[in-house]
Amino acid sequence: MSLSKMVGLHPDVAGEVNESLVTAARHSMLCSLFCTSCADACLAEDMDMRSCIRACLDCAEICAATARLAVRRSSRNIEMLRAQVEACIRACELCAEECERHDHEHCKLCATMCRECAEDCRKALPTIQ
Repeated sequence: MSLSKMVGLHPDVAGEVNESLVTAARHSMLCSLFCTSCADACLAEDMDMRSCIRACLDCAEICAATARLAVRRSSRNIEMLRAQVEACIRACELCAEECERHDHEHCKLCATMCRECAEDCRKALPTIQ
């Protein structure tokens, strides 16, 4: 299935798809899943992982909201979307920093995903007009 195609079929888009924003939406949703999985894995660790769990769960929520806002094209609220994408960038940076404090492979993978998501959101930000 193609998210770009789905967005492009919206009457208000008229085939003019913002591919950078679609990529950021796709990566945000994937990052939400990685963060959720990492938080769950942290629960099973023998050490106190509360800070990491909190960072991952917060990031997961922000990323999921970002993905949903990015694909809604009716009566676009540019200011709100830009604010959400900026929040996603910051949440991903904070989560990556927290996950990088741990040697667990799930944390390393989550940190990498967060950094990639933040980069895609940074690329999309100037295209949101």
